[in-house]
Amino acid sequence: MTAEAPTAPALAHGRLVPVTVHFDDLDALGMLHNARYPVMVECAWTQHWREQGYGFDGDWAAAGDFCNVVKELRISYEAPVTRPGTYAVHLWLERLGTTGLTYGFRFCSADGSRTYAQGTRVLVRLDADTLRPTAWSDGFRASGRELLRPAD
Repeated sequence: MTAEAPTAPALAHGRLVPVTVHFDDLDALGMLHNARYPVMVECAWTQHWREQGYGFDGDWAAAGDFCNVVKELRISYEAPVTRPGTYAVHLWLERLGTTGLTYGFRFCSADGSRTYAQGTRVLVRLDADTLRPTAWSDGFRASGRELLRPAD
């Protein structure tokens, strides 16, 4: 009789996006540099939204919902990442407003079972001509609702 490996906990909300930590992402102490966590989270979000048909290719007007800016970023570091390899970012939306949204994230093990860092980030959609807040499109809102975290 062989023991089965424990399975990762099922996600109650959001999705896991694989990310890779490379040797040069580590700092002088051999840990993932603190500034790399938000960059990897951004890459995971960009991959998710590209899969949904949204992206930025250099044209603000054509970017639509991808014409947005960061208003706030909060991150808490829970445990050090001490080696290169495959990890994941757990993504979800905390709030989806008319012109803004708050997303949550966890930088975690590839199976989602261990959290290394977690946080939130607030984005505001901008009108490409005025650079003033403007509403998310109906299509974007529909895609976003699929990632909304259920109310506790």
